[in-house]
Amino acid sequence: MTAMPPPSLPAQPHPPVARVAVFGATGSIGTSALDVVARHPDRLCVQTLVAGRHVDALIALCRTHRPVHAAIADERAYAALRDGLRAAGLDTEAHAGTAAIDALAADAGSDIVVAAIVGAAGLSSTLAAARAGKRLLLANKESLVLAGELLMSAVRDHGADIVPIDSEHNAIFQCLPNAEARAGLKRIQLTASGGPFRGRSRTELASVTPAQAVAHPKWSMGPKISVDSATLMNKGLEVIEAHHLFGLPGNRIDVLVHPQSLVHSLVEFVDGSTLAQLGLPDMRTALAVGFAWPERIASGVERLDLLAHGRLDFEPPDLEAFPCLRLAYAALDAGGSGPAVLNAANETAVSAFLQGRIGFLSIPALVEEALQRMPHADAASLDALLAADATARATTLDAISRKVNA
Repeated sequence: MTAMPPPSLPAQPHPPVARVAVFGATGSIGTSALDVVARHPDRLCVQTLVAGRHVDALIALCRTHRPVHAAIADERAYAALRDGLRAAGLDTEAHAGTAAIDALAADAGSDIVVAAIVGAAGLSSTLAAARAGKRLLLANKESLVLAGELLMSAVRDHGADIVPIDSEHNAIFQCLPNAEARAGLKRIQLTASGGPFRGRSRTELASVTPAQAVAHPKWSMGPKISVDSATLMNKGLEVIEAHHLFGLPGNRIDVLVHPQSLVHSLVEFVDGSTLAQLGLPDMRTALAVGFAWPERIASGVERLDLLAHGRLDFEPPDLEAFPCLRLAYAALDAGGSGPAVLNAANETAVSAFLQGRIGFLSIPALVEEALQRMPHADAASLDALLAADATARATTLDAISRKVNA
């Protein structure tokens, strides 16, 4: 008697190829996102690439990834982008300006939007993607700091799917992926590397240079974010971000300095349990989570070998040497336009520091001055928040001019 062959299992349906738009494509997060996309041509493809002003770098990325659309924020660079794409023999359509970028964020041709434009400049395109119901891989923390209530409302109202890409919030997302997982949540603990100046006193910080501030010991990041990490403002912004993403007040969001940068965040429950997410400090892990969740895909990041690292250290942040973290908690507690003022003043002060116009310790001093001088305003509309943002920038620029000319 001939044995019957075993029944064949039905073929598993292959996920459709998701079309990806990367905003901030020439930055560190953008290039990491494109690295992950390139590893999965069977499920991810590049639809749109957006950059701020680096035309040549954007054209080089277009040669590699061949998107349908490419956009540059600087409208003066449109002709250079258009002609460069033609010279490269590409069919990629060129665009320029804020309105065009916002339209591409909402374009039906993309399924996933990586929001990695640095600073408040990324707010309008991030809101446009949320209102179009996209899966939003959010690396632009300023969108939540400046307009968190408006953004989260847009996500809920339009059925968008938001996955935070900051390593800390992505870690919390993995521990708390849905409302059911958040039952019994007591508090969140964000980890911080401590930056390049961990352990230094205020006196020692008075003479640090921009080159020293951007030399992060663990992460590869752009200059603005690197300076924010050095001042601990980055962690302060992340506290505000966590408040909006996970619905906890500031007094239930803690910060721990963890110099190894292997534990990316922890969540504590009422029963005494604590969950943590660990991994090597590489943004590709969080991006891979964002692209495929709830599935898992390869990111190109090596496995974490705890035996090779040997130890995990934790310590409280030094709020005397690094007062930006304290100022961020105060802005969150104040509510309204407070976080918008904090963010605008910080962006302006960091830019002046990177230009060599002010010292490192002037950054928190200028932010605190703006928070004290600016009247508290409601945050009910985007126009009100943008007005507070503009006034805070002008106030801080005026204070910088007075310092420089004193």
